[in-house]
Amino acid sequence: MSQVTCDLTVSLDGFVAGPNQSLEQPLGERGESLHRWQFEERETNAAEIEGILAAGAFIMGRNMFAGPGPGPWDADWRGWWGEEPPYHAPVYVLTHHEREPLEMQGGTTFHFVTDGVEAALDRARDSAGGKDVAIAGGAQTARQFLAAGLIDELRLHISPMILGGGERLLDGVGDVTLEPVEVSGTGLVTHVRYRVLR
Repeated sequence: MSQVTCDLTVSLDGFVAGPNQSLEQPLGERGESLHRWQFEERETNAAEIEGILAAGAFIMGRNMFAGPGPGPWDADWRGWWGEEPPYHAPVYVLTHHEREPLEMQGGTTFHFVTDGVEAALDRARDSAGGKDVAIAGGAQTARQFLAAGLIDELRLHISPMILGGGERLLDGVGDVTLEPVEVSGTGLVTHVRYRVLR
């Protein structure tokens, strides 16, 4: 049976993005360093990277598509991901701003959902073809899904660095019970897979 998964890279002090996020630094100051493991140790972490992208549909927050700030994005904005985003599947973007679906190369289509997390999850499940649905981030989106009890498996990729501020992952999620089911890692990351108990 398909699951709702969430993969996020997080600092030791619990941040998925550094302070002072901007259009120039969408992950904030030093935030890109969290993801060194995906590039500098790509082969060693190939199974985890493959797992991140194995879902049949994805859900992300407005900032992950368009950058920080509450306002509407420029009509020409096509996301951070280039013309061929890595998802190769439908991506549902949580937003307050309606927009027509945006088709990209490689099979990724961004759909914009204005009626909340449960509506986005229903649409993602319908299009996932029986595969998992992945909550791609950012922190606020992951918190909403965790707080609503909608995530089955949380996969944290813990970078051995201290960001000291920014976008914290677990603030305000309430009483969530996690059971660790697998731990692995390299010099740049510790992977912890948790089952979310209900």
